[in-house]
Amino acid sequence: MTSKKQTTEEKPTQTKGKKGGARYPNGGGAQPGAGRPEFEPTDSERKQVEALSGYGLPIEQIAVLVRDGIHVDTLRAHFATELVSGKAKANGQVGKTLFQKVMAGDTTAAIWWSKTQMRWAETQKHELTGADGVPLEFTKIERVIVKNG
Repeated sequence: MTSKKQTTEEKPTQTKGKKGGARYPNGGGAQPGAGRPEFEPTDSERKQVEALSGYGLPIEQIAVLVRDGIHVDTLRAHFATELVSGKAKANGQVGKTLFQKVMAGDTTAAIWWSKTQMRWAETQKHELTGADGVPLEFTKIERVIVKNG
């Protein structure tokens, strides 16, 4: 039988207290200047996001188009105002154009406007009456069950 020799590698230890020891002189944790810099949107990026939102692009696609692509959470956190205002401005322009068409006599636009904005609807009533408009009378109602084969 052969015996296997186990070797253990020594790991540096961190001492507690004000000083972090030889390996961790600052006590561990994030070091100054480490990591990615804070995201700062530019004015042109704000205009871009507002326009793309107004065009109706989903936020996932807008996030891909900002810089080399940013996370959706970053987009929401830094461009919340632009995402809402872009959609509102676009809706306002479309509404203005539609309204102008209605006022200029565009029948199709007027019909669409009346149905969506005024809640008008095309309804049809179907009434069955007897001779000379007298209400129908039912003297006998039967239920018939038919068995196949």
